[in-house]
Amino acid sequence: MSAKARAVSVLLTPFFALFVVVLVVPVGYAVWLSLFTEQQSGLGFGGTHTVFTGLGNYAAALGDHTFRDGFLVLLGYCALYIPLLLAGALTLALLLDSALARARRFFQLALFLPHAVPGIIAALIWVYLYTPQLSPVVGAMESGGLGFDFLSPSGALPSVVNIALWEWLGYNMVIFYAALQAIDRSVIEAATVDGAGAWRVATGIKVPLIRSSLVMVALFTVIGSLQLFTEPLILNQGSGSAVTSSWTPNMYAYTAAFARNDYGLAAASSVLLALAAALLSFFVTRLSRRSPRPGRRRLPGTSRPPLAHPKGRLR
Repeated sequence: MSAKARAVSVLLTPFFALFVVVLVVPVGYAVWLSLFTEQQSGLGFGGTHTVFTGLGNYAAALGDHTFRDGFLVLLGYCALYIPLLLAGALTLALLLDSALARARRFFQLALFLPHAVPGIIAALIWVYLYTPQLSPVVGAMESGGLGFDFLSPSGALPSVVNIALWEWLGYNMVIFYAALQAIDRSVIEAATVDGAGAWRVATGIKVPLIRSSLVMVALFTVIGSLQLFTEPLILNQGSGSAVTSSWTPNMYAYTAAFARNDYGLAAASSVLLALAAALLSFFVTRLSRRSPRPGRRRLPGTSRPPLAHPKGRLR
């Protein structure tokens, strides 16, 4: 083995060791645990013993309408949350990157600050703001004739989306803003000189150049959405809340493990959720690989091919 190969092995060994200990072993144990269940002997007065059920726990989870309804909740959550997050964070980043923006550092800090608040504390704050007879927001809305129950069956999902947006909008805005700042300014200057307006520069030049950041944020947002747990768990404690203890698949697994002590069912539902996350991640990654065909294009909003600049032809 060459010196270079030995150096690479030494540097990669800690990563693979942590990867095995933190990811491979827990996943393998969850799969193993999902193949067994605990049964009581006799009429329930005897002790419990472990029984191999094979795919029985998976069939039980998939056959439970509560578990399936949790995926429908996640589907609605993703359909509402992901577009709002991506569009909102990208819009804020483009505004901060524009030449008309003022006090950039202040707005970056103000928008990022909610992400620094722990999720449990943020959820508790919003539960207070959502609860009737306690919330000044609900009181002000009712006095203005705009009564809305944030914890009702129709209002629970938008309420959770609002909490998630408040927590993560500024964080993803910073990612997009950093990507926009890395764009070669000569490209933008060439587009401006060639007649492209601010809107055309933003949508036709800046957004395509930060496509990799958009894909990364979309992928992480999809994975994070499937892990929805903290916010609905706290909202479940609210008075009259429509958020049940099995509102999402994660909450279903939590309830099965720590309320019913059915660790096999909890492990099976967790494995199914992990498979769903892997499939969605693969789907998003495949979509991100579809890029437009290369070629010399006109700048958006102009009638001429792009100008040349010091580093070569603008593509």
